[in-house]
Amino acid sequence: MTAHYESKELKTFTGTSKLYGKTVIVTGGNTGIGKATAAELAVRGARVILACRSKQRGEAAAQEIRTETGNDAVIFMQLDLASQKSIRSFAETFLKVEPRLDLLINNAALAAPGRTEDGLGMILGVNHIGPFLLTSLLLERLKECGPSRVVNVSSCGHDLGTIDFDCINTHKKLALGSSDVDLFRAYANSKLCNVLFTHELAKRLEGTNVTCYSLHPGSVRSELARDINEWHMRIIKAIISKFWATDPVSGAQTTLYGALQENIEHLSGRYFSDSQLVQVKPEARDDGIAKKLWDISEKLCGMA
Repeated sequence: MTAHYESKELKTFTGTSKLYGKTVIVTGGNTGIGKATAAELAVRGARVILACRSKQRGEAAAQEIRTETGNDAVIFMQLDLASQKSIRSFAETFLKVEPRLDLLINNAALAAPGRTEDGLGMILGVNHIGPFLLTSLLLERLKECGPSRVVNVSSCGHDLGTIDFDCINTHKKLALGSSDVDLFRAYANSKLCNVLFTHELAKRLEGTNVTCYSLHPGSVRSELARDINEWHMRIIKAIISKFWATDPVSGAQTTLYGALQENIEHLSGRYFSDSQLVQVKPEARDDGIAKKLWDISEKLCGMA
């Protein structure tokens, strides 16, 4: 195992590129890393779409970012990654009203029990299947506006994940969260899916002007694990928060690196941590596993 927590002293992204005339989508852009990422992109002049489930929180975050950055082109659009109907509606509306898409940041994630509207395990559905569908629906627009990028926010926890295709195919025990151990395992598995999705996406994008990257942002204090309640897990969370967790602005630096760093196009499909290229475990870069996950994901989205 090589999974680890990053220290608080994460590298600061120092790139100076401006984004005037560019349009970006940040899922989960109303809080934590997503909000910090969106704010920095707004500072650089981008038109920023905050794709969030909560209208109240999303609109409030958009207003805060507009006020803080002076960029009026920060807009909330409702997106519920636990609903494929919502994802399709979001994509349809976006493609009608927004002529450009230069950067898609799949940032939103959760560690909650239950099932999605479509009957998938909540964690798998929101953390992998939702971003997979969203990216697929927006990919042609990204190609039209290239050079463009897709950034998938994963986690070092992916290193503890495994891919159980029988589980995925049969919808059995898809991260329903009978215990916090199940929640953690499901979360780690979903983050491995992010890395494998990025690996396969890069292969399918070869010869285009779209590149993609996955990354670990740092162990950040956020709302991610608010559904983990058992006392022993709360103790673990407290220890991690005190000694290893970082603030959202620091945690967003590797996301910004993946989104904006120049001359990394040849690294499309690769994984970064603390703004550095990291070699993932063999399972996370296995062509056969990545291809099979893609095919199954298409079926779960009704695309195959």
